[in-house]
Amino acid sequence: MSPNLHPMLNVAVKAARAAGAIINRAALDVEAVRISQKEVNDFVTEVDQASEQAIIDTLLTAYPGHGILAEESGSQHGAKDSEFVWIIDPLDGTTNFIHGFPVYCVSIALSVRGKVEQAVVYDPTRNDLFSATKGRGAYMNDRRLRVSKRARLADCLLSTGFPFRKGDNFKNYLAMMADVMPRTAGLRRPGAAALDLAYVAAGFTDGFFETGLAPWDVAAGSLLVQEAGGLVGNFTGEADFLDHKECLAANPRVYAQMVPLLGKYSKFATAGEKAAVRQANATTLSLPTPDDSPF
Repeated sequence: MSPNLHPMLNVAVKAARAAGAIINRAALDVEAVRISQKEVNDFVTEVDQASEQAIIDTLLTAYPGHGILAEESGSQHGAKDSEFVWIIDPLDGTTNFIHGFPVYCVSIALSVRGKVEQAVVYDPTRNDLFSATKGRGAYMNDRRLRVSKRARLADCLLSTGFPFRKGDNFKNYLAMMADVMPRTAGLRRPGAAALDLAYVAAGFTDGFFETGLAPWDVAAGSLLVQEAGGLVGNFTGEADFLDHKECLAANPRVYAQMVPLLGKYSKFATAGEKAAVRQANATTLSLPTPDDSPF
């Protein structure tokens, strides 16, 4: 673990480990976990709720005057007007968890006057703890993290998340992947954005991009990336992205190459760029029918 742990980060680590213990116990018999559906393909389990409660209890016991923004309970807990707001995803990767697919995590960030200053992403299946304090670096367990040094997109492994909700722009995503995939060494879709960002910070991947993300998906991971020497923003490269529902993170050289690639797919793209994408989607992205399928 990093030296001279900040007291607020210490509490966040304690909260993340308490949540991880709940998740690991439930994972032993995942068939017994009660599941409900928030909307199509968007699940919540009793484990998400128990994990969130454990985190909130731990944080508010230590800091009763702080605010809370959590995935399941929103801002109904904690102080309403505090400059200190804990941003919590109690189980990022719920769909993976339900299936016993061991890629999910706990994400906890502390925002102070709108800027993330403390971050913890905890992977309970591997007991990997990623943490960062603004200005003090990012760590995985007790190892200092640095983003990868790869400079050529052709050598890079990128991660993403596919759209899965009704109303998501699938054609746009297919066009994006058609642009990105041939230019890289590989594209992965692990299924937990907070862990994807932690992996960029650790240099396990060279970059990450996804749309439709909420602040609790990216708050902690974005600080990990920045403290490991990487860049995070929206698809047009703007750094103030937490509420933009799109996230791009990479080492600086790769980031500089991905902004021109992804910028035209951003909701902040120019009208001309959006029109060009629509035109490309209409002409090139008709999905194969059985007759013209290559298989």
